Amino acid sequence: MTQDTAVVIGVGPGLGWHLCARFAAEGLRVVGAARSRDKVERLIAQSGRRGIEAVACDAADAASVTALFEASGPARLVVYNAGKMVRGSALELSPAEVESAWRVICLGGLHTAQAALPGMLELGGGTLIYTGATASLRGGAGFAGFALSKFGLRALAQSLAREFGPQGIHVAHTVIDGQIASARHEGRDPATLLKPEAIAEAYWQLHRQDPTAWSSEIDLRPAAERW
Repeated sequence: MTQDTAVVIGVGPGLGWHLCARFAAEGLRVVGAARSRDKVERLIAQSGRRGIEAVACDAADAASVTALFEASGPARLVVYNAGKMVRGSALELSPAEVESAWRVICLGGLHTAQAALPGMLELGGGTLIYTGATASLRGGAGFAGFALSKFGLRALAQSLAREFGPQGIHVAHTVIDGQIASARHEGRDPATLLKPEAIAEAYWQLHRQDPTAWSSEIDLRPAAERW
């Protein structure tokens, strides 16, 4: 039996890495992509985990994303987890910074679809998951530059789900409504943070859903989170 491949774009020590580890634990060949290949290689070395390959990829660059999938081959599971935060008063935002964030968050999501979906169609099915945020649903004060990109990514996921679902490809969008636990939140009540391994488990369950009961969107938040 041919080993299925999972590709995670946007791998850092938080959610991206936990997604790689979760998928590898299921026996998938995992390709972890980030702007810096060294960053992913360090995470692999620190964990000692096998079955994960590190690749450099600039999600905002179509050629870079295309090269990633040409090297990985058809992937059964793809997660687009790349992001770039930009925040500040709408009157003070730098148009260049907003455009840069949009290219990573929104345009990069399209690059990924265009590079990954042909392989999934070749395989006869697959799962493409986009990581969203509170800003995917609500444009908060000071988050205009971030929300416009996250809104766009959610719209992309909805369009892809409607177009490719009938062809056997499960496209889903997740709303991560809260802060993900990391070293920078040391000292904060763990009950107020999302555990990255718990999010990764939810992503795996999305991939495992029966086609007769697919979720196009799920929201994840700590029980203590106000919403």
